[in-house]
Amino acid sequence: MDNNAIKGRKVAILVTNGFEQSEFSEPRQALNDAGVETTVVSLSEGPIHGMHKGTLGDHFSVDKTIDQVSSSDFDAILIPGGVANPDALRGNDAAVAFARDFVEAGKPTFAICHGPQVLITAGVVKGRTMTSFKTVKVDLENAGANWVDKSVVVDEGLVTSRSPDDIPDFNAKMLEELAEGRH
Repeated sequence: MDNNAIKGRKVAILVTNGFEQSEFSEPRQALNDAGVETTVVSLSEGPIHGMHKGTLGDHFSVDKTIDQVSSSDFDAILIPGGVANPDALRGNDAAVAFARDFVEAGKPTFAICHGPQVLITAGVVKGRTMTSFKTVKVDLENAGANWVDKSVVVDEGLVTSRSPDDIPDFNAKMLEELAEGRH
């Protein structure tokens, strides 16, 4: 893929404590390597910590809090998984509205593992074909999504994957959809 098509684009990474570190770090690195500007958006200021397969991971800086941003500031959104991260995000009305705005505007939206739970709460999965970590399958189906067991699924700019094992496929489709822009 020609990275010039996405160089300078802006992606919000919506994340808080308890995210699966590889689902944050590896997609972020792929975006940065392609010349994309990433902004870590969280619920509050200060460092946030990742998890590495159930154990405490590293700390990362927050660039902006949810009350300092608008979806109009960005071209796309990335929502990493982990168990605690999406659960905390979906309990915050501003975070849910922020994620909803991307989908409703047709902007590329990237969610991996448990990340789609934020989109369920946002009410934007009905009729969409998606994947997720296996424990989120029933939640997606109950919210009206068509769940499939594939490493990566793309539905009109909505890119979802199941787990850290799928990150290479997820990253490739994420960059491809970012190049395509709005849907």
